[in-house]
Amino acid sequence: MEIKIFTDGGARGNPGPAAVGVVIKKSKSSPREFSTRSKNQKSKIIEEETIAKFGKKIGVTTNNIAEYQAVIEALTWIKENLPAPSLQSSVVSFFLDSRLVVSQLNGIFKVKNPGLRELLFKIRQLEAEVGGSIFYNLISREENFLADKEVNLALGQKI
Repeated sequence: MEIKIFTDGGARGNPGPAAVGVVIKKSKSSPREFSTRSKNQKSKIIEEETIAKFGKKIGVTTNNIAEYQAVIEALTWIKENLPAPSLQSSVVSFFLDSRLVVSQLNGIFKVKNPGLRELLFKIRQLEAEVGGSIFYNLISREENFLADKEVNLALGQKI
């Protein structure tokens, strides 16, 4: 099973009222092959379904803490709602628009802030409980519009 998770976190004021947004998709079935214009080439389509999307207020905090908290909320949802045996062979790909958080989660940047270090430790615990292969990917803000929408809805912003 392949799972794609789009997360976002935001604070109005930094620090300020904050929320997280999560959109979780999984592959529906095995990839379908189709022929391309070239006679010898085949391509694959992987159909996805959204299995969860939510936003949640998290109090007054910073943007970075909100970004970390969004990953924690997504991992917690996965742990509580998907059967553990199927997760062991799964690929879970996170997509975030925070270069700092992706770089820290991938071990490229050090986590110097003690508060963020605690959140990173919580994420590592949840990763071990969820199992499977977990990857963190940087995407543009435009590509992360669904998770961003959930943040704004949670904060009561018009979209």
